Amino acid sequence: MHKPRQRGASDYDHNVFINCPFDSQYQPLFRAIIFAIADCGFDARCSLEVEDSGEVRVNKIIKIIKGCGLCIHDISRIELNPQGLPRFNMPYELGLFIGCAVFGSRPHKNKKALILDRERHRYAKFISDIAGQDIQEHVNDPSQAIKKVRNWLANHSKAAHIPGGETVVRRFREFTLELPEIRAVLQLTEADLSNYVDYYNCLTQWLVAHAQSET
Repeated sequence: MHKPRQRGASDYDHNVFINCPFDSQYQPLFRAIIFAIADCGFDARCSLEVEDSGEVRVNKIIKIIKGCGLCIHDISRIELNPQGLPRFNMPYELGLFIGCAVFGSRPHKNKKALILDRERHRYAKFISDIAGQDIQEHVNDPSQAIKKVRNWLANHSKAAHIPGGETVVRRFREFTLELPEIRAVLQLTEADLSNYVDYYNCLTQWLVAHAQSET
């Protein structure tokens, strides 16, 4: 087990930007991805970490992308909304990341991205220009998402060893079972955990406690 990294740390190679939906339906996958990143010794970053109504959202996203050498994009949610319009936020942010890698100066040339979808080749039907990128399927299963993220991060980690996907999945299940107790200690309600920072703080508490118990 790796000790948790400080969120927002200035370690470019270990900062992982998460580009995904933030609604309640996607929450199980979002939480699983955050856990996998932190448990593998990386720092999860996303636009929810800073609440600044005075900053234009796209500027905040660009600022975070500039500070991240790695990025995970989930493009599984592009269905039409009740108004008959598709969701373009995730492909848009993916484009920002790729553009930064292509046109940016060093170290941005070395940015790496993992693209997730429900089905591995579904992207060809709506965004075929990303062919050649690292695209993996999670079939809407948090355990599969953890394994995909873990395997990808293992290829980019400077650590001697990252535990296997099954181990990270097991630890995520243990964390989920202990989460009500952790949030009670931190005086948080279940509703508070919809706030990214509060959830990340609970995760950090768990990782610290378990890292100490295993040393």
